[in-house]
Amino acid sequence: MADKTKQIFTIGTTARMLEISTETLIGYERDGLINPMRQGKWRYFTKNDIKWIQCVREMIHVHGISIKAVKKLLRLTLCWNISECPFEKRQSCTAFLASGQTPLHASGNHQVLHFHNNAA
Repeated sequence: MADKTKQIFTIGTTARMLEISTETLIGYERDGLINPMRQGKWRYFTKNDIKWIQCVREMIHVHGISIKAVKKLLRLTLCWNISECPFEKRQSCTAFLASGQTPLHASGNHQVLHFHNNAA
């Protein structure tokens, strides 16, 4: 299951934290907006999942973006621009490598990233 050092929450607890119904969370999952951890029939959410759900809800309810439009935005947005993805993880990420972007160098404790788009 999940890393024991991470806090995880059941769907009921997550729904209460977000003040929404469990059916809403199931609907977001069915629509492909969220992908909770699963163990059998149980769904588990991390704090990052909860932050993402808050972001999705803001796009839908505050900015008036449809679920269909949110899904399209997600297809067009690079995942490392959404999540906090460290340089070391990107070096072995198939999505990053397949994008045609390659890091030229990183220096010292601060990573200085320069990208060359090989697709151009």
